[in-house]
Amino acid sequence: MRKGWSKKTIGLAAAACILAAGATAGSAMAYFTTYAEAEGSQTLSLGMTTTIPGEEVSDWTKHIRVQNTGDYSCYVRVKVFAGSQLEGRLSFSDESGKWTPGADEYYYYSDIVAPDASSDEMKIKIDSTGLDQDFNVIVVQECTPVLYDENGNPYADWNAVADSTESSYTEADGEVAE
Repeated sequence: MRKGWSKKTIGLAAAACILAAGATAGSAMAYFTTYAEAEGSQTLSLGMTTTIPGEEVSDWTKHIRVQNTGDYSCYVRVKVFAGSQLEGRLSFSDESGKWTPGADEYYYYSDIVAPDASSDEMKIKIDSTGLDQDFNVIVVQECTPVLYDENGNPYADWNAVADSTESSYTEADGEVAE
């Protein structure tokens, strides 16, 4: 009988050790490549852009201002609705020249309205000659946050839509709508 280890046995044992170490190295490498550590903190504030219309009526004139009560600067626009009895009887004016009519029947305010600030006044004069019935002149206002292009120039995106991927449940058909 031989005493000692042969070269063949030592080689096979070494190969077995290398294979065993290689088999466990994959999970260890995954741990080291996915582990990250960080320190410090940063405050994140999620605010809203909110506006409210201010309307005063005197001498058959509506005085409109839009106030930004939100946390961010925004652009504003207003649209006026009136009954058919007032068709052609409304005239719009502003002393600052910052309200301009759009093709979509909205009046756009050209300046950015900062938080806690208001737009300049727009006047809607109502020609009441010969009117003997009650009527309403309804002012609807909208706002959009100020966006910036790649050159840092501000602009308004009136077609922006809040994207939601949440499902909603409708009671009418008892199904989840996507």
